[in-house]
Amino acid sequence: MRNLFSGRAVLISGVLLLPSLALAQYDTEPAPSERFPWPEGRRGALSLTFDDARLSQVDAGIPVLDRHGIKATFYVSPHGVEPRLEGWKAAVAAGHEVGNHSLTHPCTGNYPFSRGNALEDYTLERMALDIDDASRGIERLLGVRPASFAYPCGQKYVGRGLDTRSYVPLIARTFRTGRGWLGESSNDPWICDMAQLLGMESDGKSFEELRALIEEAAEEGRWLILAGHEMADTGSQATSLKTLEALARYVNDPANGIWVDTVGAVAEFVVESRAQGSEPDQ
Repeated sequence: MRNLFSGRAVLISGVLLLPSLALAQYDTEPAPSERFPWPEGRRGALSLTFDDARLSQVDAGIPVLDRHGIKATFYVSPHGVEPRLEGWKAAVAAGHEVGNHSLTHPCTGNYPFSRGNALEDYTLERMALDIDDASRGIERLLGVRPASFAYPCGQKYVGRGLDTRSYVPLIARTFRTGRGWLGESSNDPWICDMAQLLGMESDGKSFEELRALIEEAAEEGRWLILAGHEMADTGSQATSLKTLEALARYVNDPANGIWVDTVGAVAEFVVESRAQGSEPDQ
């Protein structure tokens, strides 16, 4: 009986240890040796990104960013660029990054606007043509070949059921980065997949809400990518201009230790830093 009870005690002890082991996996405070070496001792990185080449981006949003010297990444399609072509040329000349957001913006057919252009009806070959046509159109209009991509609606598949295929490998072969949509976290620079970067929504958020996301990422030495659409104080899918103003002042304050730059610039730094160093113990 003594041995039996001893065995049960060990078993119970083992069970009691499991919760602490599980919690350790979610420890959000990295050890100092694991922190990523951001430039100039910065605590973390931030990239501001906007999709669809909305008119408000050129008309109202980019001027705000330019006043504060902040460079952002804009994911566009050629037909979205054409109505404000001169404005987009000026944005490129000012140092903003232009990325590829596909030619026809295919999403799931569950969305009424995409029912006639549904991912469920696509093949990898059709998607590759759509994306390449967009890159060629952007290069023709703006003189730059996009190196960054944003998945329309954040969806990364084509086909349906047993014939479903991920088009992440296509993006990995074609672009330096691929950004998702409605992500739940910032990116760990040590391990993030450049073809599947997480993007967190900035639309409809107050400055206080965005500052909390930035601070959380900075405390953990991570890279936060914010993703929005309209740049306006009213309307749906809009990142407020007032919020942008406050955000720009905040990230430009050296005391806050935030490096803000385009997705392409941060990705290049991360890749080079990984190559020169070693990843932390998992």
